Amino acid sequence: MTDARSFAPQSRALTYSTGAATGPVVEEHAFPDDFASVLEHATVHRSTIGCIIPAYNEEESIAQVIEALLGQTRVPDVIHVVVNNTSDATVKIASEYSGPHEITTELGEQFTEVFVHDIGKNPDKKVGALNYGYSLVEGYDYLLGVDGDTIADSKAVEYLETEAVSDSRIGGISAIYTIDDKPIKGMIARFLTAGQRTQFAAFNLQNLLRGRNMAVLGGQFSIFSTNALREAMKQNHQVTPWVKDSEVEDSLLSLQIKSAGYLTKISPYARANVGGMTTLSGYDAQQVKWTYGAIELMWPGQRGDTKGQPFHPNLRLRWFENFGMLTNLFVRVAFLTLLAGSLSIHAFVFSPLWLIPPVVAMLLNLRIARTMAAVNRTDVLFAVLFFPAEIFMWIRISHFVRSWTRFLSRKKVDNWAMQAKAERGGGLGHWAPMVVLIAVAIALAVIWVLVGPVVQSSILWIGWPIVGVVTVLQTLLMFSKLVRRHHGYKV
Repeated sequence: MTDARSFAPQSRALTYSTGAATGPVVEEHAFPDDFASVLEHATVHRSTIGCIIPAYNEEESIAQVIEALLGQTRVPDVIHVVVNNTSDATVKIASEYSGPHEITTELGEQFTEVFVHDIGKNPDKKVGALNYGYSLVEGYDYLLGVDGDTIADSKAVEYLETEAVSDSRIGGISAIYTIDDKPIKGMIARFLTAGQRTQFAAFNLQNLLRGRNMAVLGGQFSIFSTNALREAMKQNHQVTPWVKDSEVEDSLLSLQIKSAGYLTKISPYARANVGGMTTLSGYDAQQVKWTYGAIELMWPGQRGDTKGQPFHPNLRLRWFENFGMLTNLFVRVAFLTLLAGSLSIHAFVFSPLWLIPPVVAMLLNLRIARTMAAVNRTDVLFAVLFFPAEIFMWIRISHFVRSWTRFLSRKKVDNWAMQAKAERGGGLGHWAPMVVLIAVAIALAVIWVLVGPVVQSSILWIGWPIVGVVTVLQTLLMFSKLVRRHHGYKV
């Protein structure tokens, strides 16, 4: 294990050659821009890249993460593993890779060095580890942030760097993320993984179709211009790029880079497999933290030390996501309530038109699945069987409700600690929405019985048209996504 002070990144020179002067050859795609030609005509690499891996209890994956980086066609010039608050063998395993590495790739002879830093107990958790790492590589041209459970494809760094150096306006570029479901065992774990793969695919596709403008430069695998980081720090009066007062440090930094006049992009080529959540409690805690943090960024006014920026360009997608979740919640709860009421007084009349929304939803899910670069049978079945995707939507709705409830209650909660607890198997908060839903259903049933037939008929007479109109609008939106051109993108 090497102490941080033994390495001075500001004085480090580029110490590898690239071999042939021609850039990487890639397959042609019908992309709406000339990104393919950027890659084909790229010449020698002259930038320097410092890689930071914040790691917390990553003994199961850290070796694969480092090996994937050492196996890149364009190896980072230095790799710093910053271990914080760990209680497992992460430091021991990572230290087996510490030291210099001379690597021969298709781009020629390259040199890198791996350093492992155990910073012990750190109250700022991942943010503290990232900022510690930044202090080690701020003299480089680019900072590559990699999570301790992210396995990158062999050309991921090469593709990110090639595009970054091609345009000085780019402040950061994210890879396309998915989850490798091959090692996943167990019915619940495989179900959650299939849902998360679809969720990642839809999010990545949305950003690719928005001119490849990335709303969030995720910490899983993104490259940042250190010039952009310094400018963002200057404009926001910060001494570090990441700040601890946000639940979504990567989203906030992306906003700041965009506000500093730089572009935030997603690569159509660079790919990485991230670690997914395999338990309901872990997935719930992660999603609540992310949604809660996004709400803080969207909310007008001051919440803690993070100012709300409701009209920021990077937050438009967040607003659409929250409005979509609210619509999904309303349609489902209202439909089930009206259906139960209609059946109770024998007033329900089935119409085949009600089958159109779920059919369109299934077709849309299937098309999203078909855009996955590594689509498999599980992804297709998840889309076309309807019920897995519907159950997963109810789970996401519960995260949405919990996040907004927690935010509006103004209760101070350490969402980072709650996520860590949930990943260890603790906590039962993810069942709270179901308990509340059951209680509300019982209350509505009692009220329904008490109001009498006249009021019941009036509620149905008013309620069904409202639900019908909202459902039609929601279906039209899904249909527009279904027929939208994807320009050959694969996620």
